[in-house]
Amino acid sequence: MKNVAIVIDGLTGGGAERVMISLAAELVSQGHQVTILSLGNRCDYVIPEGINVCYLFAHKASKVDRFWQLKASIAKLEAWFTEYQLQSSSFDLVLSNLDRSNNLLAKSNINSVFYIVHNSVEEELQRQKKLGPFAYWYLLRSKKNLSGKSLISVSKGIEQEICQGEVIYPKNIHTIYNPFDIEDIQQKSLIVDSNIPNDSYIIHVGRLAKQKRHDILFAALAQVSKEVKLVLLCNKPDKALKLAEKYGVAERLILPGFQANPYNWIKRAQALVLSSDYEGLPTVLLEALAVDTKVVSTICPHGPDEILTGPLSDFLVPRREPKALAEAINKVLKTELNLSQVDILSKVSARKITQQYLNLAK
Repeated sequence: MKNVAIVIDGLTGGGAERVMISLAAELVSQGHQVTILSLGNRCDYVIPEGINVCYLFAHKASKVDRFWQLKASIAKLEAWFTEYQLQSSSFDLVLSNLDRSNNLLAKSNINSVFYIVHNSVEEELQRQKKLGPFAYWYLLRSKKNLSGKSLISVSKGIEQEICQGEVIYPKNIHTIYNPFDIEDIQQKSLIVDSNIPNDSYIIHVGRLAKQKRHDILFAALAQVSKEVKLVLLCNKPDKALKLAEKYGVAERLILPGFQANPYNWIKRAQALVLSSDYEGLPTVLLEALAVDTKVVSTICPHGPDEILTGPLSDFLVPRREPKALAEAINKVLKTELNLSQVDILSKVSARKITQQYLNLAK
């Protein structure tokens, strides 16, 4: 039995959070011990039985890695690990996720840490430049903290980008795809929910963030057949509605808000659409394919082109082009596709991926 710690900035609704909960659940089902240490004190997910969850700070922990708090935060993190190991046993494997966690662990004396890179580093930095010099400097420093560390990338595209780039010089890096419990996803997709509309709709799942490009999505929707509705599963439905009004599509939106179980919503959709500027390995594309729902995606760095291969590659479109996205949506709605033998699903089974993580344990 291995003892694994998963450190993450928070457990609010996001892709990295969902991926780590899936990994933890599979580890526990195989008889291993897992503790998720969240820096922030909020959790939007139903945590599966058997996973130990701890919160390091009694607030959302948004500035715990800033220079004026860094020393105290690292001391608190190290004290938590020391206390845990005194009461239980030492960790065989520590997995760090997202920038704040990475920044604390990278400067700490904690061993056996692997840092998981969930997104395109170059694209994140480009996006941050627009927010001003301080925001850019913070993110650049965060990424550079990963130099000399053991990294895991969630797609081959991210691994290649890091190796060819000049931001991070890792000690070692290899790709491990995100784990998916396909059977569990399929079972949850069959749960009846009276809130799911009977009308035809397409769906987008993702937090309201610039990276996800809801503006491009709404501009595309304006060019899609008028009877098509769009379900948005996001964390800020009011803001999304306000943005949709600018594109004249507000009345075509269905806004149930964040859903702990998005799979039955995805299952009933005519298609799932991803409009992002960048990703790591887009979880929602794999979840849609697992429940036999067609997908359309921007060919953003990274991941979509590793998922949508063969005939599915016809539904990859350039980023930031609403017209191309609309054309692909109209096309996919009229196309019959056999998704039962999609190549990528066999590569992301939770059991297989979990074993790759366990192989890293000391």
